[in-house]
Amino acid sequence: MTSQLTPIGLFKSLSDPIRLSIVMLLIAEKELCVCEFTEALDEIQPKISRNLALLKTAGLVVNRRQGQWIYYSINTQLPSWAKTVLSETYNGNKALVAGPLAKLNLVGKNEDRPQILCCGSTK
Repeated sequence: MTSQLTPIGLFKSLSDPIRLSIVMLLIAEKELCVCEFTEALDEIQPKISRNLALLKTAGLVVNRRQGQWIYYSINTQLPSWAKTVLSETYNGNKALVAGPLAKLNLVGKNEDRPQILCCGSTK
């Protein structure tokens, strides 16, 4: 799937502000679940899930299941040119996700957030 990624496909995927924010958050945090995206971006779960599905179909993100949660990360099999575009976009525009990252950090550490946000428990 990722071998079919074209520049047009990559930039089309990143042209939506929610999808761009999702990708930038994943670059910063390495791995997040849907509830973390909803908290950070102040968007409803169906909207986040729909955008994650589009990013997954494009081959930009992959997911893994751990218990009841599905975690998303940047696809490590992306072509090097695509990894460079994503990295440079993040490095040159960290301010775009500074607010969402601050919101996540207020909730807690990366590994604790899904239990707090998804289950409502404070551990």
